[in-house]
Amino acid sequence: MAYNEESNIAHTLLAVLTQQQYSFSINEIIVVASGCTDQTVPIVTAMARRDRRIRLYTQQYREGKASAINLFLQQATGEILILLGADVIPEPMAFEQLCAAFKNPYIGMTGGRPVPINSKDTFMGHAVHLLWYLHDRLARQEPKLGEAIAFRNVITAIPAKSAVDEISIQAFISQLGYQLHYQPACIVRNKGPLTIQDFLQQRRRIYAGHLQVQASQGYAASTLKVGPILWQILACHAITMRTPRQLIWTLGAILLEGYARLQGYYDYRRKKDQHIWQMISSTKNLHADRLTR
Repeated sequence: MAYNEESNIAHTLLAVLTQQQYSFSINEIIVVASGCTDQTVPIVTAMARRDRRIRLYTQQYREGKASAINLFLQQATGEILILLGADVIPEPMAFEQLCAAFKNPYIGMTGGRPVPINSKDTFMGHAVHLLWYLHDRLARQEPKLGEAIAFRNVITAIPAKSAVDEISIQAFISQLGYQLHYQPACIVRNKGPLTIQDFLQQRRRIYAGHLQVQASQGYAASTLKVGPILWQILACHAITMRTPRQLIWTLGAILLEGYARLQGYYDYRRKKDQHIWQMISSTKNLHADRLTR
């Protein structure tokens, strides 16, 4: 799914094309470009000429990620589908790790471990790494799957106004009776927000989206529960409070997340439409950032 991803899309597609495949094979790669106004479409078109597995579908206007995913679900023919954003870079064995679990017929959906490329030596970098570390710890206990997911081709659509597509898919798969499987060995690289404003904007939307899924689909994301999050913060004190600076930054991250959740709750109560959100530019261009680190 791509909206104005000219800085990332070629690197993401190359990472997909070079995945190591032992228990599965990549038969088709579907790119949905939604209302793109940059060079995303020409880049994908050129790559599709070189590899016929790449199929490009365009939406003239930006209709939201859920709409793009529904188009993907309509066109995909495989038994197992992998959903990956254009701003995420999977490690070479990522898809193999995702797909191996489907040897178990009871598994309906798997998800990998997002690892941000942000520097840990800044407040925002610490906040982003803390967020995904906690996500990893919680997902090991109760799967919360996102950023890179694989699932059986058993659903036809998700709610068109969902702002949190992975949780919407997770809800449907669970309600069909399938088990969820978190695979921490599946590493995918992403980039978290670089500014407080971007962090609040992203976390606000996600929390409002989780509340919406809980109300409309009857499914609660494990990260909605505050108690387990606080327990993990205390349990991983070597990361959260080993030094005075870490402690201050951790407290700051907690305050930011709490404030974002209050804003998200306000948006949810006001029934604010979140399915088309403003792109957060500081989370883009993973390749350039990795080269400079």
